[in-house]
Amino acid sequence: LFIFFSVFNRKTGEPPLINGWIPYLGKALIFRKDAYKFLLDQQKKFGDIFTVHIAGRYITFIMDPFQYVYVIRNSKQLEFHEFANKMASKTFDYPALSKGKFPELKENLHRIYQYLQGKPLDIISDHMMKNLQDIFEWKCSQATDWETEKMYKFCCSVMFEASFVTLYGRVPAADGHKVISEIRDKFIKFDASFPYLAANIPIELLGATKKVRKELIHHFLLQNMTKWLGGSKVVQARQDIFEKYELLGDYDKAAHHFAFLWASVGNTIPATFWAMYYLLRHPEALAAVRDEIDHLLQSTGQKRGPTYNIHLTREQLDNLVYLESALNESLRMCSSSMNIRISQEDFVLKLEGNQEVVLRKGDWIALYPQILHMDPEVYEDPKEYKFNRYIENGKKKTTFYKAGRKLKYFLMPFGSGISMCPGRFLAMNEMKMFLFILLSHFDVELAENKAVRLDNSRMGLGILLPDVDIAFRYKLRS
Repeated sequence: LFIFFSVFNRKTGEPPLINGWIPYLGKALIFRKDAYKFLLDQQKKFGDIFTVHIAGRYITFIMDPFQYVYVIRNSKQLEFHEFANKMASKTFDYPALSKGKFPELKENLHRIYQYLQGKPLDIISDHMMKNLQDIFEWKCSQATDWETEKMYKFCCSVMFEASFVTLYGRVPAADGHKVISEIRDKFIKFDASFPYLAANIPIELLGATKKVRKELIHHFLLQNMTKWLGGSKVVQARQDIFEKYELLGDYDKAAHHFAFLWASVGNTIPATFWAMYYLLRHPEALAAVRDEIDHLLQSTGQKRGPTYNIHLTREQLDNLVYLESALNESLRMCSSSMNIRISQEDFVLKLEGNQEVVLRKGDWIALYPQILHMDPEVYEDPKEYKFNRYIENGKKKTTFYKAGRKLKYFLMPFGSGISMCPGRFLAMNEMKMFLFILLSHFDVELAENKAVRLDNSRMGLGILLPDVDIAFRYKLRS
């Protein structure tokens, strides 16, 4: 007799355990198939806190968004960096950042993220804007009549090259575009295997992935990077830090640079696709965002068109409320990140309403914000794209409620607390600038009428990819 799930309390105060009947795997297969539906089903049966056995791990899910703050606040007992370090070192093939071998390397690398905030963020954003405009001009300035392309491929091509040049510099060869597109093609192959690497599947079982990863890492060896012109301060600062650690080999340093590239574009590319796709599917949204863009250009005396350089301050970008709301709405619909913490000791997590969760050392705690993003109590008609959902009386809307109470966390595409993406401000700027240039320079429309759905193979890992690509067409605006 197969018992399809077993639920029992292990110790007083420990949440119900959903075990599954397959040894080691537990509920891994059903979770991987549709984590969102699986978690909602468990919540109906067992309430807001339960533990699931998934591939040898015991993961306690906290489903009530009012309790998120208690998990995020306890960063001393509930750690994230060690888990992220282990996963990244295995995925990107560099040695784990152990304190003994590489003292303070982790802290030094973390400090560098100051280059993605404040004044340095303005500088790198300006470079990104210029590079995006150059690439759009190179790709599209001949489009006097309608040109048709696949949308995901287009977003990938433009965003990958603009990000690469902004971070690492220009490849000075006459065929610089070709060199970067070769790196991009390898990157796409590696990225397709990323969910399997993240799930701890040995790279030897993933076909050509190991060879492709090695080739990608070789692009970032010092003798290659020194030829690139005009790289960013953030990458230069990372290079300077790596040079201080004699135990880091040349290949290890290159692997770190490759990991940084993946972190910079792995989620931004699909997020850009969804933002563009939803705008093109909703003419009213497209018109509102384009009007806002045209109004800003008019009010600042700037001309639109590929031959004119547009300059936007951070304040101007921030004031594009329709653009930001449309982007936030697409992020709400396509992000599926799992916020993980690992208990550093046997520990009682105290929650609101005198609730307590007894945790053992090594237990995983998970928040799954997609449940919040699709909660009809928080977001009316959550499966519908509403481009102005984050606008109220012409200003940014930042107050959302559940059961009549204001939520501290209502949109979490970039993680939370100590695991929050340090590049989130740059990522938002990049996506806004891509859409700004696209809509100010071009008429754009879908060229085929088919539904594009979320591909669930990356559930829990960030932005979901589309299940198919879709054709669109563009031409220069008259």
